[in-house]
Amino acid sequence: MEYSFGFMFVGFLLVTGSASPIEHDYCVIGAGPAGLQIGYFLHKAHRNYVILEKSSSAGSFYTKYPIHRKLISINKIYTGRDNKEYNLRHDWNSLLSDDDRMLFKQFSRQMFPPADVMVTYLDSYARHFNLTIRYNTEISDIHSLHGNASTKIGMKDQNGNNYLCRVTIVATGIWKPRIPDIPGHELMDGYEDLSMNASDYEGKSVMILGRGNSAFETATAIYDKTNFVHMVGRHRLRFAWETHYVGDLRAVNNELLDTYQLKSLDGLLEYDINDYKVVRQGGHLYLRENPPPGSQWEEYDNDPLLTPYDKIIRCLGFQFDSSIFRKVSDVASRPSQKYPFIDYDYRSPVVDGLYFTGTIAHSLDYRQSAGGFIHGFRYSARVLSKILNWRYHQERWPSEILPLSNLTTAIIRRVNEASGLYQMFAYLGDIILLSKDGLCEYIEEYPVKLIHKFSEVTGIDTRNKQVLVVLLQYGEGFHGPEEDVFRVDRAATDPEYADYSNFLHPVVHYFQEIPKEQNIRRKKWSHPLPPADKIHHVLEDFSANWDRPLTHIKPLDVFLRRTLKDLYNIKCASSTNMFSEYSISSKSLDSQHCIAT
Repeated sequence: MEYSFGFMFVGFLLVTGSASPIEHDYCVIGAGPAGLQIGYFLHKAHRNYVILEKSSSAGSFYTKYPIHRKLISINKIYTGRDNKEYNLRHDWNSLLSDDDRMLFKQFSRQMFPPADVMVTYLDSYARHFNLTIRYNTEISDIHSLHGNASTKIGMKDQNGNNYLCRVTIVATGIWKPRIPDIPGHELMDGYEDLSMNASDYEGKSVMILGRGNSAFETATAIYDKTNFVHMVGRHRLRFAWETHYVGDLRAVNNELLDTYQLKSLDGLLEYDINDYKVVRQGGHLYLRENPPPGSQWEEYDNDPLLTPYDKIIRCLGFQFDSSIFRKVSDVASRPSQKYPFIDYDYRSPVVDGLYFTGTIAHSLDYRQSAGGFIHGFRYSARVLSKILNWRYHQERWPSEILPLSNLTTAIIRRVNEASGLYQMFAYLGDIILLSKDGLCEYIEEYPVKLIHKFSEVTGIDTRNKQVLVVLLQYGEGFHGPEEDVFRVDRAATDPEYADYSNFLHPVVHYFQEIPKEQNIRRKKWSHPLPPADKIHHVLEDFSANWDRPLTHIKPLDVFLRRTLKDLYNIKCASSTNMFSEYSISSKSLDSQHCIAT
């Protein structure tokens, strides 16, 4: 059978069943938001693909979760702007498409919508774009098959049907509850099985294991019914407003902190539950130390763990389900691993042709950006589609050729509008290749951790090119537990001290040549890029609008002219004329009068 990949696939041996396999170029596992998003890009590119979904509808995760049915992803309807790209900066639920009817705001006007709306939205998205989905198809036994010319991936469904795919994209999310391997774990109630009947908690004493949003969501739902709620976690609370990581505790969920600090019986405790066990004594549950054999637990009469509980609820989040693979070792070092093995181009380092997208690929930017959530992975799915387009179809990444004299204009427009840069801060960056002929090539939203493989991934030649990378970043000392993000001196206000900016702001990194792998090895883990030859910080702004003529635009333009003086000399009108024509509110920057000579 001839495939669009341009060669014949022959010589494969199927080891399960005798029926002819169902063949596709691309098989996507899961019809949740990530599966639908990559499916949209495959569909738009007219690829031979199928999405395989085990349930009877798209987005089935949201038919159950969150348990208490309130999403905490922002659905901001009004921004004062009509620019769709800009508005996606404040829309955390929409999938990307070219049809405004498929924006989430068309389905709900609530800031934090009910989860049922997400189910309706995802099903409507799949139907609207006529995505190719096989429902009620539960995939297992994913494995590699080696043929004469290349490798393909085999799998089967619950009915014994075999599938053969050149590329398999796993988009199942992380949905398997994390259950601690401690004695007595079966005595706990799991978040996934919680009762929604409020009377089940009336007059009860409750312990909740966990410190994340599901734990606090549960506490908020029941604390007005209980005697008290005690929450146990192994580390200090991480607040999203401190860490700037949306997976940490959100303010919308933290009501219990009031009743704790205002002395109304509820409380927080710090223990590593892996060192404990759950026991039942006298009709109550207790969390007890689980000392090694031969040692003895020393009990103090004021130990909080002497408190008896009616219920202990486990809210420890979810993990990747590796059981769908024939060999777990192909994707994880242990079955309980939260995320699978994955390279920075979203593919498996072990199985050729196997890729991951969505929450399941969040290990690439865990606690650094938003790739574990819809408003982040919709962009990484688009990146994956571009990677696949070049790797398997020789379609170069899209780019735009600009005169160097328009560079300031282009950068300012992008940092003020682009939603991918904003949502996937410090991870996706615009790459600008600078030539001696007075032209530059502008490539949008590239994963900067792959910058050393830029030509291999994009098909774009970087030889004899200088490089600019444009990112949005927080100040290095402005995020983390216990960081005082509300201190009075938290903001830099003078362009001369823009490198002291703390809040999200544009940073331009200049390299004399594209960084190589040895440069990447010298990179600090917390830094998105290796050390640049020169760096320019655009001053932070209260409203995250970096469009002020003298505060933002002029310093950037001066940096570019000084840094790139070996490429061209720029003659401009006077500074006053150059920047006065750019309206701070909405006008384009095309009014700059710069001429390359």
